[in-house]
Amino acid sequence: MAHARKTEDALEDLHRLRQSFPQPAAAAELRPYLRHKSNLVVAKAAKLASEFELQELQPELVSAFERFMHDPTKSDRGCAAKTAIARALEALGAAEAAVFLAGIHHVQMEGSFGPPVDTAPALRAACAMGLVHMNHPDAVLEIVTLLMDHEADARIGAVRALAYSGRPESMPLLRLKVLQPDPSIDVMGECFTALLALAPGTSVDFVAPYLDAPDDAVAEAAALALGESHEVAAIEALKSRWRPFVPEPLRHSLLTGLALARAESAFEFLFSLIETSGEPAAAEVISVLAIYRHDDRIRSRIATVVDSRRSAVLQAALDTGFAQP
Repeated sequence: MAHARKTEDALEDLHRLRQSFPQPAAAAELRPYLRHKSNLVVAKAAKLASEFELQELQPELVSAFERFMHDPTKSDRGCAAKTAIARALEALGAAEAAVFLAGIHHVQMEGSFGPPVDTAPALRAACAMGLVHMNHPDAVLEIVTLLMDHEADARIGAVRALAYSGRPESMPLLRLKVLQPDPSIDVMGECFTALLALAPGTSVDFVAPYLDAPDDAVAEAAALALGESHEVAAIEALKSRWRPFVPEPLRHSLLTGLALARAESAFEFLFSLIETSGEPAAAEVISVLAIYRHDDRIRSRIATVVDSRRSAVLQAALDTGFAQP
């Protein structure tokens, strides 16, 4: 209990320090907390070092990381400290290859109510980004292995690191990851998003066919990524898949992708659907556009169309979706 109280006191001290930042003595005040035995205290101190860009604390961060690599399941339950430290070093632009290479390979199996679980996927993801950020020559080689990690969060981190790298070799790797479908739809979605960010001109034609995927979740991920890319060609791809009787859930995915595009051509298309579609489909469009309930222009445009149709169903959809608090 004494140790628990000391840990709680240290966390409270760090909370107070957070309120007083920035100040000239910030680095000096944080150093003792980076040497604390509690992984939770060190994790919070590392986060503060990152937030306030305390470059001079890099040696202490590295030292703490190395310390928690010893008997890690006991010294750093949940991998909290090592993950926070890796993220801090990456944010500080630290060229700490030894830390990132150790972290990207670290697997930490811990007991649970069922089988042991790996608590280090977030650490591996953070270290992948760290290697990319420091422009390590073997960054992509290390990330290729992480793309096949047994944990989805680590694979997502690998995809994001490849996207951030902007390296030409990232494109074929991401395409290959899509062509050999990942069991996690979140990973597939990240791949679609990364491809459209890296090379929208060539990636729209690659991603768009997945709107017709037999797996509804994959089609939805493709629609959302295309919409969020804001690319003209992506918007046209979404519009081209619309038919009077598009089956659910593809209908909802297309509508959501178009709403997320935030482009006039997409909005005009959606407004036209409210005007011409049957009541169920038109009401669904209104529901999807409700993410813009605070946009007076969009609400007014929809209200005008609804008034012209004199439909109680559409009026109810408008009143519900665009209700003001």
